[in-house]
Amino acid sequence: MGKLIKNSWALFLGYGLLIIAHGLQGNLLGVRAVLENFNIIATGALMSGYFIGYFLGANVVPNLVGKVGHIRVFAAFASTASLSILLHSVFVDPYLWIIGRFITGFSIISIFVVVESWLNDRATNKTRGKVLSIYMIITFIGIGLGNLLLNFSSPKKYEPFILVSLLLSIALVPILLTKRKPPKFKKIKSINMKELYNISPLAAFSMFCTGFIHPAIFTMGAVYGALMNFSVLEISLYLFLITIAGALFQWPIGYLSDRFDRRLIIIITTFLGSILTILCFFSVSISPDFINLSPDIKTVLQHISNHRILFYVFISLYAGMCLPLFSLNLAYVNDFLPKEKFVSAGAGMQTIFALSAMVSPFLCSFFMKQLGPNGLFVFLFIFQSAITVFGIYRMTRRQTEENPDNTFTPLPRNITPLGIELDPDTGVNLSDQKENERDKKN
Repeated sequence: MGKLIKNSWALFLGYGLLIIAHGLQGNLLGVRAVLENFNIIATGALMSGYFIGYFLGANVVPNLVGKVGHIRVFAAFASTASLSILLHSVFVDPYLWIIGRFITGFSIISIFVVVESWLNDRATNKTRGKVLSIYMIITFIGIGLGNLLLNFSSPKKYEPFILVSLLLSIALVPILLTKRKPPKFKKIKSINMKELYNISPLAAFSMFCTGFIHPAIFTMGAVYGALMNFSVLEISLYLFLITIAGALFQWPIGYLSDRFDRRLIIIITTFLGSILTILCFFSVSISPDFINLSPDIKTVLQHISNHRILFYVFISLYAGMCLPLFSLNLAYVNDFLPKEKFVSAGAGMQTIFALSAMVSPFLCSFFMKQLGPNGLFVFLFIFQSAITVFGIYRMTRRQTEENPDNTFTPLPRNITPLGIELDPDTGVNLSDQKENERDKKN
């Protein structure tokens, strides 16, 4: 492990700084949009702009990397992302912010593609799982720290925007100064959506719904907190708890999914997630006065409600149930595929996720406009419940199938198909491995 970190410290450091900035940026804009009294629909649209850029970038950037190389693409788009956040601080206009978020999404996916392909090149069959673990740990810690940096200064001021730009710029330095040769880029082909649905209807449908759930949590979550008059500290705290809970629950849920019918785990987690959205809804919107309880118990409940303790507990547990869904969906579709198709299936599943992610914040904003801020949890409840119902239906249509080549692998939601290739289950062919080892010696 020590040798692995020593050989790839520049990549990990650069990526770590980048993901901290990434964790801060989206939530900063969400809170600032509320403070600027942006229309909730406009706020949802600007948050969707990120995922539209992300989706288009995922299809364009691989060809660009093949033409001009990893370092040029990384430098160009890290600089573009740094410039984009500064434009948000100068021009406070929802329409310009939509364009800025689009540019940010396009730039961020470009950087992820470069970093993950470079990590793939550094990895061998023996170190692939370790590289993925380090990558995942850095991702969740970085996003969590980015959420806490909301307290750096008031979102109404320009300093937090400068901080994001500074972190993105510094992230360039260790990677641009690395002595190691950039890898040869190999574009990954994906399995089309229709074929994926035929392979596993539940995995495809669940991934489509997950594309609505995850972006709503991470983009409209900060908007929700601001609309509910949470302080910046309270918003950053519950966003931090969401990230950490999502990371911690990946392993136990993954362990259970490898031991039991994976569909059952998907159904149970989404059902519990549905219940927890209801509890989140009531923990901040309903006074205990309406309950027929003794005055002493009502006083305790009111005290807890005032300090939002129950909300923190429920939202953390909800994140623990819903954030592993991305990895569960990938693992389940792989249960029906040979090992050599794992990565291409992952690329196809990413496309399904991206299609719904592009409209998720915008659609969620309609719920929040019609039903108030707690419309967020109504929105989440609908898609959580849809997966549960469809999962129960699918269990009546197909018997359990086991694939000895496949196990659950915890993955961050922002991972690209190149990052999925780090999963030890996907493997690499012998010629690729020998070529990698020759490059490392050189």
